[in-house]
Amino acid sequence: MRYIRRADARGKADFGWLQSKHTFSFGRYYDAEHMGISVLRVINDDNVAPGRGFDTHGHRDMEIISYVTSGALAHKDSTGNSDTIPAGDIQRMSAGTGIRHSEYNASQTDPVHFLQIWVLPAETGIAPGYEQKTIAQKGALTALVTPDGADGTVKVHQDMSLHRLILKEGEGITLSTGSRLGYLHLIKGDLTLEGDEFSAGDGIGVYQDDMLKLTAGTDTEALWFDLPQL
Repeated sequence: MRYIRRADARGKADFGWLQSKHTFSFGRYYDAEHMGISVLRVINDDNVAPGRGFDTHGHRDMEIISYVTSGALAHKDSTGNSDTIPAGDIQRMSAGTGIRHSEYNASQTDPVHFLQIWVLPAETGIAPGYEQKTIAQKGALTALVTPDGADGTVKVHQDMSLHRLILKEGEGITLSTGSRLGYLHLIKGDLTLEGDEFSAGDGIGVYQDDMLKLTAGTDTEALWFDLPQL
């Protein structure tokens, strides 16, 4: 049994300057059947208008990951970090005991598109922290986030990892879970899985001892989450 989350079935929020689609329950959108998978609790697909963004607000006890797919995102927080995140960069902010931050479109002319991802931490009450990196693609599947920050990845305070999947048209890959869980979020392109087609915004949750045998119909980018059993 797999968890299939189609793009057009996600929750939606329209604030004019912000167009957001919620894979899991978030804010004003609530659906008891879509509360997350394992420690992964939020994937918000956000499009922010030029010069607009999220004013300063607070978080606690959450690992917040941002992945920019186009444009650039300006970040500023209460621990003194002030950075611009370009497309392809990965950023992790540990809210821990409490952090305040703002996120704005860094451009006055072009929109920014990014994924806002929330992961439950393994331990609450940690010191707030921040990390941002540019990680070059190494083959089809490249680690971006890991529990120990190995091989130049961004460190997350949880037993999970996040990989970027890049496939050219016609290429294939098999993703296995073993004793763990997995979630694939498609950013762009098209994938075929056992005769079913998936496109941008679609997601596939995979439980233990399963595998996804995927073939790209067009050039494709996706995020693959390796998640613990709870």
